[in-house]
Amino acid sequence: MLWSAGFFGPGLAMFYARLLDRAVPRFRKTALRNLELAFPGRPSEERARIADGVFRSIGRIIYAFARMPRINASNVHEGIRYEGLENYLEAKRQGRGVLVATGHLGNWELSAFTHAIMTEPMNVVVRPLDNPRLDAFVEARRQLTGNKIIGKRDAPRAILRALRNNEAVGILVDQNTSLQEGAFVNFFGVPASTGTAFVRFAARTGAVVIPGFALWSEGEQRYVLNFYKPVPMTGDFVEDTQRLHSRLEEIIREHPDQWLWIHRRWKTR
Repeated sequence: MLWSAGFFGPGLAMFYARLLDRAVPRFRKTALRNLELAFPGRPSEERARIADGVFRSIGRIIYAFARMPRINASNVHEGIRYEGLENYLEAKRQGRGVLVATGHLGNWELSAFTHAIMTEPMNVVVRPLDNPRLDAFVEARRQLTGNKIIGKRDAPRAILRALRNNEAVGILVDQNTSLQEGAFVNFFGVPASTGTAFVRFAARTGAVVIPGFALWSEGEQRYVLNFYKPVPMTGDFVEDTQRLHSRLEEIIREHPDQWLWIHRRWKTR
């Protein structure tokens, strides 16, 4: 599996993921409810298998996060490879910055971390964790390969500065938001309250918008860091947000057991 196992191996990571599943039953309940909304025509047994896959995906994320200090240029390709890197490089050549639209799909922690080793560091927008000590630990690990962390509090100014410098900025776009911060778009056939800040940055700067996800390949037993073709922006904030989420939905449908269905994505109604 990913890199050398050491004391903290993949089996232990999967154990923690199963423990999370059993210790916090509301996560599976939320996942099954979300799957029912998104795939109403699928049998309940199939939706349950997808939910099982979600916790296996979480186990892989836990394991990779534990191994991060040992990942370097000499071994990074053992656990991940690129697909579509040319899309990212072409966006950089345009000189207006790159907005990487990512989400809780595959291994979002590993994607920017390894991209910094294989190509170049980027800026990552994050929400600080509630526990200050845990937040400091996680942020330090995220920055081991040179990535810059942008907190949501000072995000607008830092994002605009990075894009003007033709840097890449990764932003999670798949989270529920309040009515004041977003608009409703169609997501798996269900209205989802979605932030429009991402497409506003694109409209203001002309930055190229590229979906990017590190997706697990069962056949290869490693991740594939996918940079997809750019999503064209029109300047209409609601239409562009819909375009982005329609593309995200397509990718999730290809890898349903790797999206974080335990998140209350349709909470705002």
